Amino acid sequence: MEDNIRLNKFLSDAGVCSRRAADKAIEAGEVLVNGKPAVMGQRISEGDKVEYAGKLVSNADKKPILLAYNKPAGIVCTAEKREKNNIVDHLNYHKRIYPIGRLDKDSTGLILLTNQGDLVNKIMRAVNAHEKEYVVSVDKEITGDFIKKMSDGVYLDELEVITRKCKVRKLSKYEFNIILTQGLNRQIRRMCQMLGYRVKTLKRVRIMNINLADLKEDTYRDVTAEELKVLTSLLEGSKN
Repeated sequence: MEDNIRLNKFLSDAGVCSRRAADKAIEAGEVLVNGKPAVMGQRISEGDKVEYAGKLVSNADKKPILLAYNKPAGIVCTAEKREKNNIVDHLNYHKRIYPIGRLDKDSTGLILLTNQGDLVNKIMRAVNAHEKEYVVSVDKEITGDFIKKMSDGVYLDELEVITRKCKVRKLSKYEFNIILTQGLNRQIRRMCQMLGYRVKTLKRVRIMNINLADLKEDTYRDVTAEELKVLTSLLEGSKN
């Protein structure tokens, strides 16, 4: 283990949770160091005993994992055990992993899962503006006005925010492609609703340089070494 490391980074590196989630767990008294409740900003060294939610944590010889999964509708992108359709239990992977971000329960397509907390933070933080691409079908014919308004940004009254400008392209009478650099709650569905449209299907087909391609629904694959190399390059300078 790296000597004199921040506790939240240690928990993140161990694949337990993200740094933010680690801070929340520390505040909630769910983390012990050498049998005593941890404190915010605490640093640990080799030989310290760390417990999270009652379990001993170690990041020794932890091999990085990054999976691309084609999520079907009905699966919830959470590691929360109380959710019976949570993605972690559904996949039943042999190592501890958790999803990078979320994809609505009713939506399908690409989601990444990992045991690397820093990777989660760098990809998900909105300030880093990393691309995510979707194919969406709606209930009414798509007009040029709809494409322009979606592209320019839509005011979402429920969230009291105007969405970032984005790339939108009509694919067919009822289907369009959209590339976002932010991830507001149910963003595409809310954008369409504000313009008088209802989303019928929503599939994520790309996260940064990683594509869904022909990956079958409800199956996963390891992200390739070449994909990881490019992803690492794209994440250089990203905040976590």
